[in-house]
Amino acid sequence: MNDIIKEDLDNILDQPIQWEKLNKSRVLITGASGMLGTYLCRTLKKLNEANNYDIKIYALMRNPGKLSEDLIPYVEALPQSVVKPIPEEYHFDYIFHAASPASPLIMRDDPVGTIAANTIGAYNTLEAARRSKARGYLLISSREIYGQPYEDQRVFTEDTYGFVDPLDPRSCYPEGKKAAETMCASYHQQYGLNTKIARLAHTYGPGMSVDDGRVQADFLRNVINDQDIVLKSEGTAVRTYTYAGDAVTALFFILLNSGDMVYNISSEEATVSIKELASTLVDAYPERKLKLVFDIPKAEGNTGCAPFTLGILSSRKLQALGWKPRYDLNEGLKRTVAYLESPE
Repeated sequence: MNDIIKEDLDNILDQPIQWEKLNKSRVLITGASGMLGTYLCRTLKKLNEANNYDIKIYALMRNPGKLSEDLIPYVEALPQSVVKPIPEEYHFDYIFHAASPASPLIMRDDPVGTIAANTIGAYNTLEAARRSKARGYLLISSREIYGQPYEDQRVFTEDTYGFVDPLDPRSCYPEGKKAAETMCASYHQQYGLNTKIARLAHTYGPGMSVDDGRVQADFLRNVINDQDIVLKSEGTAVRTYTYAGDAVTALFFILLNSGDMVYNISSEEATVSIKELASTLVDAYPERKLKLVFDIPKAEGNTGCAPFTLGILSSRKLQALGWKPRYDLNEGLKRTVAYLESPE
Protein backbone atom coordinates (compact mmCIF):
# COMPACT_ATOMS: atom_id res chain seq x y z
CA MET A 1 0.00 0.00 0.00
CA ASN A 2 1.20 3.52 -0.79
CA ASP A 3 3.03 5.26 2.07
CA ILE A 4 0.75 8.30 1.90
CA ILE A 5 -2.30 6.07 2.38
CA LYS A 6 -0.61 4.28 5.27
CA GLU A 7 0.11 7.61 6.98
CA ASP A 8 -3.46 8.77 6.43
CA LEU A 9 -4.82 5.58 8.03
CA ASP A 10 -2.53 6.00 11.04
CA ASN A 11 -3.73 9.59 11.41
CA ILE A 12 -7.39 8.50 11.23
CA LEU A 13 -7.01 5.77 13.86
CA ASP A 14 -5.15 8.17 16.15
CA GLN A 15 -8.25 10.33 16.57
CA PRO A 16 -10.44 10.29 19.74
CA ILE A 17 -13.23 8.34 18.07
CA GLN A 18 -15.29 5.69 19.84
CA TRP A 19 -13.79 2.92 17.73
CA GLU A 20 -14.83 0.21 20.20
CA LYS A 21 -18.41 0.51 18.92
CA LEU A 22 -17.26 -1.18 15.71
CA ASN A 23 -15.76 -4.25 17.38
CA LYS A 24 -17.47 -7.48 16.26
CA SER A 25 -19.79 -5.52 13.97
CA ARG A 26 -20.96 -6.05 10.41
CA VAL A 27 -20.39 -2.96 8.28
CA LEU A 28 -21.72 -2.28 4.79
CA ILE A 29 -19.98 0.28 2.58
CA THR A 30 -21.68 1.18 -0.67
CA GLY A 31 -19.60 2.74 -3.39
CA ALA A 32 -16.70 0.77 -1.94
CA SER A 33 -14.46 1.18 -4.99
CA GLY A 34 -14.62 4.99 -4.92
CA MET A 35 -12.15 7.26 -3.17
CA LEU A 36 -14.06 7.60 0.10
CA GLY A 37 -15.38 4.03 0.01
CA THR A 38 -11.86 2.67 -0.37
CA TYR A 39 -10.61 4.80 2.54
CA LEU A 40 -13.49 3.52 4.69
CA CYS A 41 -12.76 -0.12 3.85
CA ARG A 42 -9.06 0.33 4.55
CA THR A 43 -9.77 2.04 7.87
CA LEU A 44 -11.91 -0.88 9.03
CA LYS A 45 -9.27 -3.35 7.85
CA LYS A 46 -6.64 -1.39 9.79
CA LEU A 47 -8.86 -1.46 12.90
CA ASN A 48 -9.03 -5.24 12.67
CA GLU A 49 -5.26 -5.47 12.39
CA ALA A 50 -4.27 -2.81 14.94
CA ASN A 51 -6.94 -3.38 17.62
CA ASN A 52 -7.68 -7.05 17.03
CA TYR A 53 -11.25 -6.17 16.16
CA ASP A 54 -13.51 -8.62 14.41
CA ILE A 55 -15.27 -6.35 11.91
CA LYS A 56 -16.96 -8.04 8.98
CA ILE A 57 -16.69 -5.69 5.98
CA TYR A 58 -19.21 -5.84 3.14
CA ALA A 59 -18.30 -3.87 0.01
CA LEU A 60 -21.16 -3.09 -2.37
CA MET A 61 -20.17 -1.97 -5.87
CA ARG A 62 -21.32 -2.49 -9.42
CA ASN A 63 -17.92 -3.69 -10.59
CA PRO A 64 -16.02 -5.72 -7.97
CA GLY A 65 -13.05 -5.75 -10.33
CA LYS A 66 -12.42 -2.14 -9.29
CA LEU A 67 -11.89 -3.06 -5.65
CA SER A 68 -8.31 -2.36 -4.57
CA GLU A 69 -6.23 -5.54 -4.53
CA ASP A 70 -5.13 -5.05 -0.91
CA LEU A 71 -8.77 -5.25 0.18
CA ILE A 72 -9.89 -8.32 -1.75
CA PRO A 73 -8.98 -10.92 0.94
CA TYR A 74 -10.57 -8.86 3.72
CA VAL A 75 -14.02 -7.91 2.45
CA GLU A 76 -17.09 -9.68 1.14
CA ALA A 77 -18.04 -8.10 -2.16
CA LEU A 78 -21.70 -7.55 -3.02
CA PRO A 79 -21.57 -7.06 -6.81
CA GLN A 80 -24.68 -5.03 -7.58
CA SER A 81 -26.00 -1.57 -8.19
CA VAL A 82 -27.38 0.30 -5.21
CA VAL A 83 -30.62 0.86 -7.14
CA LYS A 84 -31.37 -2.85 -6.66
CA PRO A 85 -32.68 -4.09 -3.31
CA ILE A 86 -30.03 -5.51 -1.02
CA PRO A 87 -30.64 -9.25 -0.46
CA GLU A 88 -32.54 -9.83 2.78
CA GLU A 89 -30.16 -12.52 4.00
CA TYR A 90 -27.57 -9.82 4.74
CA HIS A 91 -27.73 -7.97 8.05
CA PHE A 92 -25.59 -5.05 9.13
CA ASP A 93 -24.81 -3.16 12.31
CA TYR A 94 -23.57 -0.06 10.49
CA ILE A 95 -24.01 1.25 6.96
CA PHE A 96 -21.94 3.90 5.15
CA HIS A 97 -23.92 4.90 2.07
CA ALA A 98 -21.24 6.39 -0.18
CA ALA A 99 -22.50 5.20 -3.58
CA SER A 100 -23.37 8.10 -5.86
CA PRO A 101 -22.35 9.46 -9.25
CA ALA A 102 -19.75 12.15 -8.57
CA SER A 103 -18.68 13.13 -12.07
CA PRO A 104 -20.23 16.22 -13.68
CA LEU A 105 -19.97 14.34 -16.98
CA ILE A 106 -22.32 11.64 -15.68
CA MET A 107 -24.71 14.24 -14.26
CA ARG A 108 -24.80 15.93 -17.67
CA ASP A 109 -25.24 12.77 -19.75
CA ASP A 110 -27.35 10.65 -17.38
CA PRO A 111 -29.46 12.83 -15.09
CA VAL A 112 -32.05 10.07 -14.72
CA GLY A 113 -29.46 7.55 -13.56
CA THR A 114 -27.98 10.15 -11.23
CA ILE A 115 -31.20 10.98 -9.42
CA ALA A 116 -32.19 7.31 -9.32
CA ALA A 117 -28.90 6.33 -7.67
CA ASN A 118 -29.33 9.00 -5.01
CA THR A 119 -32.99 8.40 -4.22
CA ILE A 120 -33.58 4.69 -4.83
CA GLY A 121 -30.13 3.91 -3.46
CA ALA A 122 -30.94 5.72 -0.22
CA TYR A 123 -34.26 3.86 0.07
CA ASN A 124 -32.64 0.45 -0.48
CA THR A 125 -29.86 1.04 2.04
CA LEU A 126 -32.23 2.51 4.61
CA GLU A 127 -34.49 -0.52 4.20
CA ALA A 128 -31.50 -2.78 4.78
CA ALA A 129 -30.67 -0.79 7.93
CA ARG A 130 -34.28 -1.02 9.15
CA ARG A 131 -34.49 -4.78 8.56
CA SER A 132 -31.15 -5.25 10.30
CA LYS A 133 -32.07 -3.06 13.27
CA ALA A 134 -28.76 -1.36 12.51
CA ARG A 135 -27.02 0.66 15.21
CA GLY A 136 -25.99 3.40 12.81
CA TYR A 137 -26.53 4.60 9.25
CA LEU A 138 -24.51 7.36 7.57
CA LEU A 139 -25.53 9.06 4.33
CA ILE A 140 -22.71 10.84 2.55
CA SER A 141 -24.46 13.90 1.17
CA SER A 142 -23.09 17.02 -0.48
CA ARG A 143 -22.68 20.76 -0.12
CA GLU A 144 -24.72 20.98 -3.33
CA ILE A 145 -27.95 20.53 -1.36
CA TYR A 146 -27.49 24.14 -0.20
CA GLY A 147 -27.66 25.46 -3.75
CA GLN A 148 -26.94 29.07 -4.63
CA PRO A 149 -26.81 31.42 -1.62
CA TYR A 150 -29.27 34.29 -1.43
CA GLU A 151 -27.91 37.83 -1.38
CA ASP A 152 -27.45 38.01 2.38
CA GLN A 153 -25.77 34.58 2.64
CA ARG A 154 -22.09 33.74 2.49
CA VAL A 155 -21.54 30.74 4.76
CA PHE A 156 -23.91 27.80 5.09
CA THR A 157 -24.57 26.29 8.49
CA GLU A 158 -26.56 23.06 8.82
CA ASP A 159 -29.87 24.93 9.13
CA THR A 160 -29.54 27.46 6.28
CA TYR A 161 -30.36 26.83 2.63
CA GLY A 162 -30.10 28.58 -0.70
CA PHE A 163 -31.82 28.06 -4.04
CA VAL A 164 -31.84 24.97 -6.28
CA ASP A 165 -33.90 25.00 -9.47
CA PRO A 166 -35.82 21.68 -9.49
CA LEU A 167 -36.52 21.98 -13.23
CA ASP A 168 -32.87 22.17 -14.21
CA PRO A 169 -31.78 18.62 -15.16
CA ARG A 170 -28.39 19.33 -13.51
CA SER A 171 -30.33 19.47 -10.24
CA CYS A 172 -30.59 15.68 -10.51
CA TYR A 173 -27.66 15.55 -8.09
CA PRO A 174 -28.56 18.09 -5.36
CA GLU A 175 -32.27 17.29 -5.47
CA GLY A 176 -31.51 13.57 -5.29
CA LYS A 177 -29.31 14.16 -2.25
CA LYS A 178 -31.99 16.33 -0.64
CA ALA A 179 -34.58 13.60 -1.11
CA ALA A 180 -32.15 11.07 0.40
CA GLU A 181 -31.69 13.35 3.43
CA THR A 182 -35.46 13.59 3.90
CA MET A 183 -35.62 9.79 3.80
CA CYS A 184 -33.03 9.67 6.59
CA ALA A 185 -35.13 12.01 8.71
CA SER A 186 -38.27 9.99 7.92
CA TYR A 187 -36.71 6.65 8.85
CA HIS A 188 -35.44 8.20 12.06
CA GLN A 189 -38.90 9.47 13.02
CA GLN A 190 -40.95 6.48 11.88
CA TYR A 191 -38.64 3.61 12.82
CA GLY A 192 -36.25 5.15 15.34
CA LEU A 193 -33.29 4.43 13.05
CA ASN A 194 -30.05 6.14 14.10
CA THR A 195 -29.49 8.03 10.85
CA LYS A 196 -26.63 10.47 10.28
CA ILE A 197 -25.96 12.83 7.38
CA ALA A 198 -22.56 14.18 6.34
CA ARG A 199 -22.62 17.13 3.94
CA LEU A 200 -19.24 17.11 2.25
CA ALA A 201 -17.49 20.08 0.74
CA HIS A 202 -15.43 19.42 -2.38
CA THR A 203 -13.18 16.51 -1.52
CA TYR A 204 -9.92 15.47 -3.14
CA GLY A 205 -7.05 13.16 -2.36
CA PRO A 206 -5.43 9.79 -3.09
CA GLY A 207 -7.75 7.52 -5.03
CA MET A 208 -9.65 10.28 -6.81
CA SER A 209 -10.16 10.03 -10.55
CA VAL A 210 -8.42 12.75 -12.56
CA ASP A 211 -10.80 12.17 -15.46
CA ASP A 212 -14.19 12.82 -13.86
CA GLY A 213 -14.62 16.39 -15.11
CA ARG A 214 -14.36 18.26 -11.80
CA VAL A 215 -12.03 21.25 -11.84
CA GLN A 216 -9.74 19.91 -9.12
CA ALA A 217 -9.38 16.70 -11.11
CA ASP A 218 -8.60 18.60 -14.32
CA PHE A 219 -6.00 20.75 -12.57
CA LEU A 220 -4.29 17.78 -10.91
CA ARG A 221 -4.16 15.95 -14.23
CA ASN A 222 -2.44 18.99 -15.73
CA VAL A 223 0.16 19.01 -12.97
CA ILE A 224 1.07 15.32 -13.14
CA ASN A 225 1.36 15.63 -16.94
CA ASP A 226 3.50 18.82 -16.62
CA GLN A 227 0.93 20.80 -18.55
CA ASP A 228 -0.15 24.41 -18.08
CA ILE A 229 -3.40 24.72 -16.15
CA VAL A 230 -6.15 25.91 -18.45
CA LEU A 231 -9.21 27.71 -17.06
CA LYS A 232 -12.37 27.65 -19.15
CA SER A 233 -13.91 30.49 -17.13
CA GLU A 234 -12.80 33.51 -15.11
CA GLY A 235 -12.52 31.14 -12.15
CA THR A 236 -14.40 33.38 -9.74
CA ALA A 237 -16.64 30.70 -8.22
CA VAL A 238 -15.65 30.05 -4.59
CA ARG A 239 -15.43 26.53 -3.14
CA THR A 240 -14.24 24.89 0.08
CA TYR A 241 -11.91 21.91 -0.38
CA THR A 242 -11.22 19.07 2.07
CA TYR A 243 -8.50 16.44 1.90
CA ALA A 244 -9.86 12.88 1.73
CA GLY A 245 -8.11 11.62 4.88
CA ASP A 246 -9.57 14.51 6.88
CA ALA A 247 -13.01 13.89 5.38
CA VAL A 248 -12.96 10.19 6.31
CA THR A 249 -11.93 11.05 9.87
CA ALA A 250 -14.96 13.34 10.00
CA LEU A 251 -17.26 10.55 8.77
CA PHE A 252 -16.27 8.34 11.68
CA PHE A 253 -16.69 11.23 14.13
CA ILE A 254 -20.23 11.74 12.84
CA LEU A 255 -21.21 8.07 12.88
CA LEU A 256 -19.68 7.15 16.24
CA ASN A 257 -19.29 10.33 18.31
CA SER A 258 -22.18 12.61 17.38
CA GLY A 259 -25.58 13.26 18.88
CA ASP A 260 -27.29 15.23 16.13
CA MET A 261 -28.30 14.02 12.68
CA VAL A 262 -26.53 16.34 10.22
CA TYR A 263 -23.04 17.84 10.04
CA ASN A 264 -21.06 19.79 7.45
CA ILE A 265 -17.56 18.58 6.61
CA SER A 266 -15.28 21.34 5.36
CA SER A 267 -11.79 22.70 5.84
CA GLU A 268 -12.90 26.31 6.02
CA GLU A 269 -9.34 27.62 5.74
CA ALA A 270 -9.21 25.95 2.32
CA THR A 271 -11.85 28.27 0.87
CA VAL A 272 -10.63 29.59 -2.47
CA SER A 273 -11.86 30.59 -5.89
CA ILE A 274 -11.28 28.20 -8.77
CA LYS A 275 -8.60 30.58 -10.05
CA GLU A 276 -6.90 30.58 -6.63
CA LEU A 277 -7.00 26.77 -6.58
CA ALA A 278 -5.20 26.70 -9.91
CA SER A 279 -2.67 29.28 -8.73
CA THR A 280 -1.99 27.25 -5.57
CA LEU A 281 -1.02 24.26 -7.70
CA VAL A 282 1.13 26.35 -10.03
CA ASP A 283 2.95 27.96 -7.09
CA ALA A 284 3.45 24.59 -5.36
CA TYR A 285 5.65 23.33 -8.21
CA PRO A 286 7.84 26.21 -9.44
CA GLU A 287 10.35 23.73 -10.84
CA ARG A 288 7.77 22.55 -13.37
CA LYS A 289 7.41 26.06 -14.82
CA LEU A 290 3.65 25.68 -15.21
CA LYS A 291 1.51 28.64 -16.18
CA LEU A 292 -2.10 29.61 -15.64
CA VAL A 293 -3.82 29.98 -19.01
CA PHE A 294 -7.32 31.25 -19.75
CA ASP A 295 -9.19 29.74 -22.69
CA ILE A 296 -12.76 30.88 -22.20
CA PRO A 297 -15.26 29.68 -24.83
CA LYS A 298 -17.44 32.39 -26.34
CA ALA A 299 -20.54 30.34 -25.63
CA GLU A 300 -20.04 27.89 -22.79
CA GLY A 301 -22.02 24.69 -23.25
CA ASN A 302 -23.44 22.35 -20.64
CA THR A 303 -20.38 21.05 -18.81
CA GLY A 304 -22.33 19.29 -16.10
CA CYS A 305 -20.63 21.37 -13.42
CA ALA A 306 -22.70 22.84 -10.61
CA PRO A 307 -23.97 26.35 -11.40
CA PHE A 308 -23.43 27.64 -7.86
CA THR A 309 -20.93 30.51 -7.53
CA LEU A 310 -20.44 30.37 -3.76
CA GLY A 311 -20.18 27.26 -1.63
CA ILE A 312 -18.67 27.87 1.79
CA LEU A 313 -19.65 25.46 4.55
CA SER A 314 -19.27 26.13 8.27
CA SER A 315 -17.74 23.18 10.13
CA ARG A 316 -18.12 24.64 13.64
CA LYS A 317 -20.68 22.04 14.63
CA LEU A 318 -18.39 19.20 13.59
CA GLN A 319 -15.35 20.78 15.22
CA ALA A 320 -17.28 20.85 18.50
CA LEU A 321 -17.07 17.04 18.40
CA GLY A 322 -13.28 17.26 18.37
CA TRP A 323 -12.62 17.07 14.63
CA LYS A 324 -10.29 19.42 12.84
CA PRO A 325 -8.58 19.09 9.46
CA ARG A 326 -4.97 17.99 9.56
CA TYR A 327 -3.86 19.25 6.15
CA ASP A 328 -4.21 22.68 4.61
CA LEU A 329 -4.90 23.06 0.89
CA ASN A 330 -1.25 23.27 -0.19
CA GLU A 331 -0.22 20.21 1.83
CA GLY A 332 -3.26 18.21 0.74
CA LEU A 333 -2.67 18.95 -2.93
CA LYS A 334 1.00 18.00 -2.66
CA ARG A 335 0.09 14.70 -0.98
CA THR A 336 -2.39 14.00 -3.76
CA VAL A 337 0.12 14.74 -6.51
CA ALA A 338 2.74 12.58 -4.77
CA TYR A 339 0.24 9.72 -4.62
CA LEU A 340 -0.80 10.12 -8.25
CA GLU A 341 2.81 10.09 -9.40
CA SER A 342 3.83 6.99 -7.48
CA PRO A 343 2.72 3.36 -7.88
CA GLU A 344 0.32 2.17 -5.19
